Amino acid sequence: MIAVDTNVLVRYVTNDDEIQARQAMELLGSNEILVTKTVLLELGWVLEAVYELSLEAVLRAMRHILGLPNVRIESPGEVSLALELYRKGLDFADAMHFASAGAVSAFYTFDAKFSGRVRAQGDPVVPVEEAISAKK
Repeated sequence: MIAVDTNVLVRYVTNDDEIQARQAMELLGSNEILVTKTVLLELGWVLEAVYELSLEAVLRAMRHILGLPNVRIESPGEVSLALELYRKGLDFADAMHFASAGAVSAFYTFDAKFSGRVRAQGDPVVPVEEAISAKK
């Protein structure tokens, strides 16, 4: 099994460099591949921020890669949850951070937008200010 860096997946998805895209396709097609959560995190950011792909296009690209028969992902349950939260409107990085936290009693943040979106799903994300006020 081999692991790949984000740029290999970016070339595979975007085909913006013909030679590297072909090499990425050959690599992904002929090896057992490990894709780590950090690579997925960066891939989501690059596809959104640099290539300006829509949420649906990013999801489609990630699901395609993760659906390849020879691709294994680090912590598949966490990645699946992160993709679902991303689909529901969370920033992908926030979704991955939350999903990676596992079975904690609460997840604290200063990010009100993130907190509100996750709390709307019924999950225990607590604004730090709210937690501090409750202790007084």
